[in-house]
Amino acid sequence: MPYAKLFRSRWAALIWAAGILWTAVDVAGFSSAPDAPANTANAAAPVDQDATGVAVENSDLTILAGVMNGN
Repeated sequence: MPYAKLFRSRWAALIWAAGILWTAVDVAGFSSAPDAPANTANAAAPVDQDATGVAVENSDLTILAGVMNGN
């Protein structure tokens, strides 16, 4: 259906727009706002973790940087 013909009908345009929104939600999904800490002024920065949940240390990052640079 050509776009010029599509937008001659309000209902067709609304259904088309709803399909676009549905596709966007289906692809991107919904996201809830992250929970903020109770006191952000005194809160410690969260510890970085890898995919397995183990804390990442600077020595690990140095090794990774060396591998990526070919050293």
